[in-house]
Amino acid sequence: MQYLNYVLDPANDYLGHAIDYLKICSLSILVAIIIGVTLGALVSRNALLAFLALNVSGLLRAIPIIAVLILFVPIFGIGLLPAILALIVIGIPPILLNTYTGIRGIDPATIEAAKGMGMTTIQIATRIQAPLVTPLVAAGIRTSAVQIIATATLAAFIGAGGFGDYIVDGFNVFNNTELVVGAVSVAILAVLVEVFMSLLQRAVTPEGLKVQEQTAIAKA
Repeated sequence: MQYLNYVLDPANDYLGHAIDYLKICSLSILVAIIIGVTLGALVSRNALLAFLALNVSGLLRAIPIIAVLILFVPIFGIGLLPAILALIVIGIPPILLNTYTGIRGIDPATIEAAKGMGMTTIQIATRIQAPLVTPLVAAGIRTSAVQIIATATLAAFIGAGGFGDYIVDGFNVFNNTELVVGAVSVAILAVLVEVFMSLLQRAVTPEGLKVQEQTAIAKA
């Protein structure tokens, strides 16, 4: 009950922290999706650009988020902006990689057959490529979103607010209640997003691909 009382106490501003955290995560995820999908589609047409983009994104994933946050502070100051930019940096790679992999994984014979049927470039992109690529892109977004949500607590170190404030304050004053409330809130949000994205990924997967996956699992 002490945790519930802490959440319900207006003095602790749980709703305000929740809104701040959702704002940080949602903006970061949205921009990461736009950049990741766009870059993935563009570099899929050029081997050199693909090599550079995939390796740079892999390098970015290896850099600790706290290092990126500290790097952005002298440039953008403290607060929401550097936190969102840092989270975007770690959110782009999974989406970019899955978008590129999905587009490159489409059988060229499928595209040629569509052209032979008289389909235009736009029709091929919307009716052939998009349905085949979307499940893999959704998987990348799922990974990116959960990673951003789990990492956004560190944004509290540069004054961005959110649930990370509870964790940081809890460590500073050895308040177990604050630590638990902050950690559990982030965990619940991450699980909810994971479940939602899993269902969404399933929903956007064409029936033919579902049958192929079920067949592969049965054979295994």
